[in-house]
Amino acid sequence: MSDKLLYQQDGHVVTITFNMPETRNALTDGDLCAAIVEAMQRIGDDASVRCAILTGAGKAFSSGGNLKHMQEKSSIFAGDAIDAKDRYRNGIQRVARAIWECEVPLIAAVNGPAYGAGCDTTCMCDIRIASTRATFAENFVRVGLISGDGGAWLLPRQIGLSRAAEMTFTAEPVDAATALDWGLVSRVVAPEELMDTAHDLAGRIARNPPRQLRMAKRLMREGLNTRLDSVLQLAAAYQGASHQTEDHAEAIASLLDKREAHFTGR
Repeated sequence: MSDKLLYQQDGHVVTITFNMPETRNALTDGDLCAAIVEAMQRIGDDASVRCAILTGAGKAFSSGGNLKHMQEKSSIFAGDAIDAKDRYRNGIQRVARAIWECEVPLIAAVNGPAYGAGCDTTCMCDIRIASTRATFAENFVRVGLISGDGGAWLLPRQIGLSRAAEMTFTAEPVDAATALDWGLVSRVVAPEELMDTAHDLAGRIARNPPRQLRMAKRLMREGLNTRLDSVLQLAAAYQGASHQTEDHAEAIASLLDKREAHFTGR
């Protein structure tokens, strides 16, 4: 895996860090995009992972697109319109699909500015925690572009159509307090508390049975786009399977015995 992305596992929790502070973790770097996709696949394939945290090195979570790449017509911006379409499909859009489809719960620990694709990346996660230094901007029109990574689908689902339209059409950033008020993040903490808060939350998630965590997330994802009767049918199948697991039996026994549960993923 590229050193542009750091992958660290502590128990059942993985921390993924965008590690290109010199570009404010711009997501138009091909190596970084490939590493993110690889990391999401690794998480999905590893049954020991129950929760993951995404954050950025340096002062920014991610600046989105690299302005120098845009000016130079390099990286994903190189070539003609067809070339650019293919590079988007094989670059940042692969990242969007990989993060959105990741089976384990994802927490975005937003340490600083999350602009453009960086803002959209936070929306691909399940939970967002912001430092007081964080800002969010859907600022594509400011640079004469539109969201190429699914932001038009993602952002309204997080904050509603009216506020998503305001962010998209003005391209102006919102601070952490506004993001909290709008429901874009679930809490705002001091910068020095951000990672401890994220790890504490991840630990509270990871103490639950791993297969059921993944099924619960899939049900929530399906619920965004599927009729209630379809979700109920899938939930019945998942529930039937869950009733047969050792972890379900352990959960019930631990509650009745008033002791801590120990889950194995079986």
